[in-house]
Amino acid sequence: MGVFSEFREFIARGNVVDLAVGVIIGAAFNDIVKVLVDQVVMPPIGLLTSGVDFAKLAVVLKPDDPATAASELVAIHYGALINAGIKFLIVAWVVFLIVKAVNAMRRAPPPADVPAAPPPQEALLMEIRDLLKAR
Repeated sequence: MGVFSEFREFIARGNVVDLAVGVIIGAAFNDIVKVLVDQVVMPPIGLLTSGVDFAKLAVVLKPDDPATAASELVAIHYGALINAGIKFLIVAWVVFLIVKAVNAMRRAPPPADVPAAPPPQEALLMEIRDLLKAR
């Protein structure tokens, strides 16, 4: 039973639950980024590059034979890598902005204007003054 109780303690920690929530949110965010890259970002980039669709860019190693029913195409689809790189940059930028915002919220507010302590000579003179007033 030691392993199961240790596992239960591990799962009960807040960090594990936070991680699970982060993974689920990240998966949902992945779909948003996919649509953003494929449907919003890539069409204008394709237009700027004379209508090139990056998703279809490939180096064909073995062409498909139209006489057979089975697909025999062998290709390196480097356009998918370009799309993935753009997706990565978008996700990295968003994560950077989120971390930056969280760090800004965590920073302690600047200390209130507390008057600086007087130099030692002035402090001594103020003590002498207070003693003389007390007599």
